[in-house]
Amino acid sequence: MPTTFTFGEFLGARSVIGSTLAELGDEHSNLFVLTPDIGATLVEFRDKFPDRFIDVGLAEQACVGIAAGLAYDGNIPVVSGMLPFLSMRALEQVRSDVCYPNLPVKIIGTHGGLVGNGGSTHYAVEDLALMCALTNMTVTSIGDPLMVGEIIRQSMTMTGPIYIRLAVGKKDKVLYEPGEHDVRIGKGIVAREGTDATIFTHGTTVAQALDAADELAKDGRSIRVVDMFTLKPIDEELIVRCADETGGRFVVLEDHLAYGGLASRIADVVADRGVRLTTFERLGIPQVYAGFGDDEELRNKHGYGPAATVAALRRAVSAQA
Repeated sequence: MPTTFTFGEFLGARSVIGSTLAELGDEHSNLFVLTPDIGATLVEFRDKFPDRFIDVGLAEQACVGIAAGLAYDGNIPVVSGMLPFLSMRALEQVRSDVCYPNLPVKIIGTHGGLVGNGGSTHYAVEDLALMCALTNMTVTSIGDPLMVGEIIRQSMTMTGPIYIRLAVGKKDKVLYEPGEHDVRIGKGIVAREGTDATIFTHGTTVAQALDAADELAKDGRSIRVVDMFTLKPIDEELIVRCADETGGRFVVLEDHLAYGGLASRIADVVADRGVRLTTFERLGIPQVYAGFGDDEELRNKHGYGPAATVAALRRAVSAQA
């Protein structure tokens, strides 16, 4: 009997990846799972389908290249590993071997943002900017562990590649009740309704944004929280609607470089669509190598922690149109 989880509990996204892929392996006889020596959470798939599980060792470029070859042969390859290396060490292979021929390779990984206390070499903080720049690539960043399984399932029918970004994936807060939202690749989720301002976010910072909205509610302020888990293609209509319905007051919060990620994607939509805003503030990692520390410590150090988020929302709601 399947285990169920409810809002506010903690669940490892890695375990969801493993169980989902094992389940999908029964449905899709051409599903292959590959990893560059990061396969501890893929044991269920490996044990059920050993002939369709490939561990290449510490060789991300080779892993992506083999996945491309499998896709050319009509298979559905999933690459699972650490994003700092899949997004940078294997960038040429992702671009030329996967995106150029528009192959259905799924890249799923952990350590997106300042998580894991591994130092700057082990943080994926430029990854969304890089992946969004690649032609044909769909780019997602997931905060709710239960959503991971749904996004993987939806990706099975995609004709092109997808990038699925997670945090460490060992202890993730369940943000939404099952069935509470219509989760669709390419569409944002209004995680909380509000009228005074909108905070856009993705991944691990969704929970932080919801907490900040609760804090503003104590002042009688109504903050809309948008989980923009798909950065590409981005939900342009939702962005326009939020500008109209929340006074053109935008804050963007993300565990990524402040320029190049979600904030830049939204700014492009605002400029291209001629959207009138009252205020626009981005909270993210400045142009520094972040150093060591746990994620909460580093967010506070670099100006996008809980207190900074609350302060930015207070500035936004006080801005005059």
